[in-house]
Amino acid sequence: MSAQENDQSSAASADKTGPGTGLPDYEGGPRQNVRPTDPNTAEHVLLIEDIGSLRAIYDAYLRAAGFVTHSAETAAEGLAIFRAHPIRMVLLDLMLPDRDGDTMIEEMLELRPRTAIIVVTADRSVDRAVRAMHAGAVDFLVKPIDETRLNAAIDRARSASLQAPGENLAETKAPLGDFIGTSSRMQSVYERARSAARSSAPVYLWGESGTGKELCAHAIHSNGTRGSGPFVTLDCGSLPPDRLDSELFGHHSGAFPGALHDKPGAVTMADGGTLLLDNVCELPMPAQIKLLRFLETGQVKPYGATEPVTVDVRVISASAKTPTETLASGKMREDLYYRLNVLSIEMPPLRSHGEDIGPIARMALERFAAEENRCYNVITDDAIRKLEQMPWPGNVRQLMNVLRAAMVMHDGPVLRAEMLPDLPSVAPLADAPETGEASGLTFEGMTLSEIERIVIEAAIERHDGSIPRAANELGVAPSTIYRKRESWAAQD
Repeated sequence: MSAQENDQSSAASADKTGPGTGLPDYEGGPRQNVRPTDPNTAEHVLLIEDIGSLRAIYDAYLRAAGFVTHSAETAAEGLAIFRAHPIRMVLLDLMLPDRDGDTMIEEMLELRPRTAIIVVTADRSVDRAVRAMHAGAVDFLVKPIDETRLNAAIDRARSASLQAPGENLAETKAPLGDFIGTSSRMQSVYERARSAARSSAPVYLWGESGTGKELCAHAIHSNGTRGSGPFVTLDCGSLPPDRLDSELFGHHSGAFPGALHDKPGAVTMADGGTLLLDNVCELPMPAQIKLLRFLETGQVKPYGATEPVTVDVRVISASAKTPTETLASGKMREDLYYRLNVLSIEMPPLRSHGEDIGPIARMALERFAAEENRCYNVITDDAIRKLEQMPWPGNVRQLMNVLRAAMVMHDGPVLRAEMLPDLPSVAPLADAPETGEASGLTFEGMTLSEIERIVIEAAIERHDGSIPRAANELGVAPSTIYRKRESWAAQD
């Protein structure tokens, strides 16, 4: 069947739409707003959908936006059209009668690597959309799809197809955003973050406190198609449950006692950009239900509003828990978890890429010298070696705090090892007495969890039991220490 015959077939199947079908009626619908299209200059979009009524609706939406469309109801027809026409974007259903749609992605990208593929999936097959994203799709939509959501996805896909990822190998190995470090662990982060930036799918960032999850989220945002839009952060663990609903979705004046003015929620403020949900595991169940509904529909209803508002927001979640721990904890709905964890990036602890400590320290020295108006321009090799021997339970954030404190408490222009605090070392102390009465701590034969506990408890003791001051020294949030101590108490 030719592309023209397919287009005619799609248009003929429009009689399956209308009342009683759950699909929009064409009468008075999008076909009345179709703009004239010049096939010689317009972009070509391929629709591969086996349900004729849906194919006709998508066709109408895209023609109204000025695209030249080609339609197919099977994988075989779709690949034939893809080879015969200058297709730049593909709207691909994952459930096709002759072949699974997700197996076609690599084949199409092998033929034209810069093709932007948007996958369409039913509500119960989001896991397949996740696999499709890993295979190279740039976005996914969950049925039913309205014109606004489809047009937004097409706009993002157009921007993604203009990019040429991987053409410059040296560029792909360069640090991303404000990151410092070229270790293999960080190279993996940069690679996955660049891939995520080319998509609009939800991202799940996980790693210990202080590893740079917010920095990674901002790099994904600024290097993607939404870089000119807002970047909004909401810490789900810092607000009481009764305030989270309003902070996330907003409210109207008079919605409840004390609501004197309209308040836009974080979702609305992030329209056209990115929303980072930090400590997402702390979201209470009622807010999780509303967030799930928003992710499914692209609409949000502020408290006290009569009608929902459609917004276009990319959601990035962050948590100290691994994806497995998040799911096993029971604190997050399973269906919401799978919506949020489409693309996953682990932020490695600083102790796993110690070769980056030196470059980070030198960058911090330059930055803090300017901020504090201090004369520092050199950090000695001995100071770097001392930093490399520390366990850094607070990761990069703790390293930065230690360096800033050392600069403030001493005069420059050289930062020496003796200016740094004597935090416990990861390696056994070589000068420990043979009697076993060590002059310092030795961690030989201990697990990472045991080392972490010793370092945290030692910091608390140095600050006379003050957890906030200990947390400030270690570069972590006080709530992190409280949670760890509760966990230790339960184990004892």
